[in-house]
Amino acid sequence: MANENIQTYGGLTAQQKTFYDRTLLERLLPKLVWGKWAQKKSMPKREGDTVNFRRFNSLPAATTPLTEGVTPDGSSLDITAVTATTQQYGDYVTVSDKLDFQGIDPVITETTELLGEQGGLTMDTLARNVLTAGTSVQYANGKTARNQLTPADKVTGLEIRKAVRTLRRNKVPTIANGKYIGLITADTEFDLMDDPMWKDVSTYSAKEQIFSGEIGSLYGVKFVRTDNPRVFPAAGAEGADVHCVTIFGKHWYGDVDVNGSKKPETIVKSHGSSGTADPLNQRATVGWKVMAYTCKILNELCGVRIECGATQ
Repeated sequence: MANENIQTYGGLTAQQKTFYDRTLLERLLPKLVWGKWAQKKSMPKREGDTVNFRRFNSLPAATTPLTEGVTPDGSSLDITAVTATTQQYGDYVTVSDKLDFQGIDPVITETTELLGEQGGLTMDTLARNVLTAGTSVQYANGKTARNQLTPADKVTGLEIRKAVRTLRRNKVPTIANGKYIGLITADTEFDLMDDPMWKDVSTYSAKEQIFSGEIGSLYGVKFVRTDNPRVFPAAGAEGADVHCVTIFGKHWYGDVDVNGSKKPETIVKSHGSSGTADPLNQRATVGWKVMAYTCKILNELCGVRIECGATQ
């Protein structure tokens, strides 16, 4: 049955609303690992639910000599348009008057923090699912399909070098310090750190840019750990789990800027705000909503997904 509480926002001061929005974002933003390097796009009001990304393709080398006094034809811009449809996302929690009155902890604040965590996980998962479904895939240890992978088909330095070679052949720009970004999980990190060329983040020079969650680098890739991995359960040979290591450069993907004008909103319906739908003022709700979000791969050539097994 649909929730009948559709009363407008009320019961909180502007200062309280700002506090809860800030509390939500403080717990939400650290969760957004997968979307961190996206090409950000703002969503203006009243312009539909479609977001448009444009990619300017490189011009070819101009190898024809100029003729004195003759103006050449020149080149034309080659623009590739990529569109994506945004969606609304959100959730809420009902807080009883008894819990709010008798609870030891500040219930609304604690609930807002949990919802911020949920909102971050939601958008991070949406981005993750898009970025691990692209067509540029590399199967570890020479395998040719996901269902052939076993735990012995681990990610290695060789696999990283192959992925970097692919990106360099495609002339993909690096992201920081001349390196690409790799999103890695605890299981695949464990295997990759066996490589003797692994460089721990603690040994970086003072001038090198370090991203939040970065753990080290190897063969031209800066690795950032995600606690929200994409694992395909029992998708490998004999029911083995298949893990993903995602390596990419600039211009690979885009998403809607959730830290801009369309950032998630905290919605608090206080006790007594529901009229006859709550005649004894027993229920309040705390929720979050993002008006428009989507994530989209813009150029398949700019990223590589390595599918592999992992040490048990």
